[in-house]
Amino acid sequence: MQNGSFHFYKDKIIMRVRNRVCNNSEELIRSELFEKVLWRFLKNLEESQSPLLAVFPQGKVDRESLEALIDTLFYLTRLPSDKVVKIVEGSSSFLKDPFLLNELVEQLYNYWRHLHRLIICDSVFDRFDQKPYRTFNDLVESLMHIVRSTYRTIQENITGNHPKIYRQVSAGAEIGAIALPYHINYAGGLYDSLQDIFVIRQALIYPPMIFKTPMNKRTGQFVQVQQNPLESLNLPANEWLCYPAKVGELLIMVYFCLDYFELGFSLCNLFELADEEDLKRKPDAIFIYGAPPESALHVNGNETVFYEDEQNNCLIGSIPYKDEFGYFGYLKKMILTLHNIKRMRDGFLPFHGAMVRITLHGCKPFSLVVMGDSGAGKSETIEALRRIRSSEIQEILIVADDMGSFSLSSDEQVLGFGTEMGAFVRLDDLQAGYAFGQIDRTIIMNPDQVNARVVLPVTRYEYLVKGIPVDAVLYANNYEEVDGSHKAIEQFQTPQDALQVFRRGAVMSKGTTTTTGIVENYFANIFGPPQYHDLHEHIAQSYFTAFFEQGLFVGQLRTMLGIPGHEHSGPEQAALELIELIRSRS
Repeated sequence: MQNGSFHFYKDKIIMRVRNRVCNNSEELIRSELFEKVLWRFLKNLEESQSPLLAVFPQGKVDRESLEALIDTLFYLTRLPSDKVVKIVEGSSSFLKDPFLLNELVEQLYNYWRHLHRLIICDSVFDRFDQKPYRTFNDLVESLMHIVRSTYRTIQENITGNHPKIYRQVSAGAEIGAIALPYHINYAGGLYDSLQDIFVIRQALIYPPMIFKTPMNKRTGQFVQVQQNPLESLNLPANEWLCYPAKVGELLIMVYFCLDYFELGFSLCNLFELADEEDLKRKPDAIFIYGAPPESALHVNGNETVFYEDEQNNCLIGSIPYKDEFGYFGYLKKMILTLHNIKRMRDGFLPFHGAMVRITLHGCKPFSLVVMGDSGAGKSETIEALRRIRSSEIQEILIVADDMGSFSLSSDEQVLGFGTEMGAFVRLDDLQAGYAFGQIDRTIIMNPDQVNARVVLPVTRYEYLVKGIPVDAVLYANNYEEVDGSHKAIEQFQTPQDALQVFRRGAVMSKGTTTTTGIVENYFANIFGPPQYHDLHEHIAQSYFTAFFEQGLFVGQLRTMLGIPGHEHSGPEQAALELIELIRSRS
């Protein structure tokens, strides 16, 4: 690597580049980065007492033998092994068993690819972001081709054979980013400490990517503190990056420590990256992910906190750098909590659920919001709709996958907005048809564990912020069986009847050990409404009144997903009733 620096974080490496990477195999082998990677690899072999160490004299690695190996590999990028032996002093010990040396090279290549690799193109004056594709091609793509060709050339010169099958794996960096200093329109004072942290302007990822995170589940809630988290923070600018996320119509500046870069860049599949015009306006919220634990705030032991700076009209979330918080769910849900609070302050009603616009052949588009907690059967019903009535469906447009908000237009029309262009779902749920269309864009987390998750794009940002008129609002009820007195879709007659069910937020929790298995959360949304209960209650009552005044269909959708034996038939029955509802309202 030329004119740059690099840093290791456990099983990750971050390379900062100013103008170029290595131009050829010779530069790569002679680079400081190659030497460091090779040394770390060999020390790992020593710890595991690998038989591959037999390529070294007496099977021991020291600085002298390391340099001899580098010299041998350097000439193997140019010449076959029988000529290298005659040129490089000490190379004969490495080449006496070509099979063993070839296996060492193979394992070194695998070790490099096992590292999570990030290239940051950070330029103050060159403005790489003016020609991002050219920058990524010259730096990130170039490194990938050089690493891959160096590996192949060395192996061919060791064995004398050409591979029969070439696998074009990502051998350079998994992620590339153009990050620049950018003056953000903050209020000053405490906020000035963030101005030195580089802001991501463009990102390049090589999906499908697989990450293993320290934690694979999220617990607890986000609680409000009365002190600005920025007061106690000192964030070294060279160890942090900022992802400026467009969360629906809001701008939330997400700062993450580089040791969490795989989680930070997974936001690429979830939230749109802000552009030049967006960054000219004042951000709606700030989120510090990976704050130094010694200075992080907490309330009654809860360290996932947020603060509302009413004077500067800004929300600040903070989660400390601890393994227990090393899970993408903390990143996503804090961002959505900040979104929901800001939306409530602006008079919107946030909802936890899905919004889709369904167009059946011969019918006008029908926009449906299905609210409910995780596991209520929202996505299962929509997917059942695709599966069993695909011939009747002209289009299903996703407006909100997990979180959204309602607003009232100037003529009192109810409009729906989304927050994310992607979805963060369980790997088991990839049976969904739309997901397979995006599988090659997927980021996979902890695939070998329970609750393995993926982050994948499912819609376009433009649909989130368009403001689509709503035709129906349903609560996903997964705990009541459909029978003679309980329809799959039941319409409420008054706002009060509807509010009673939505406010209760009940769901049958799968796998629970309690007697009833029913869990209740206020409006099935612990991300903002409970923390601002009075404000949310006032907004909810006015909006539900508007739902009925505007003639929306307001009811509950019994999916039976939480009832044993109905996991498939329940959503299918609900989907059939949904078809009838859409046709009856067209």
